[in-house]
Amino acid sequence: IRDRYQRRVHGVITGGNSLIQGFGKRLEKELQPLIPSIGGGAKPPKFITPSSAFERKTATWLGGSILGSLGSFQQLWISLSEYQEVGPSVVHKKCP
Repeated sequence: IRDRYQRRVHGVITGGNSLIQGFGKRLEKELQPLIPSIGGGAKPPKFITPSSAFERKTATWLGGSILGSLGSFQQLWISLSEYQEVGPSVVHKKCP
């Protein structure tokens, strides 16, 4: 069974790019040459997208909203005054 899983690449495509017509097929086509053939039995990659276009359009915003509301994430926020005082390097100090 383990060999079977090593020979197959699966993925779920979500977010805005999943709305691009033919994106999943193109991704499969471009990844196929990158997958090493294991004993000649490598299977082509298979990707799926959630069926609801509405869910795919709003998933990123929903996830960002949840992440932004977490107390642990709020500690990583950079204020305008911090950025103006320290500059772009403040990102490396706050988010090592």
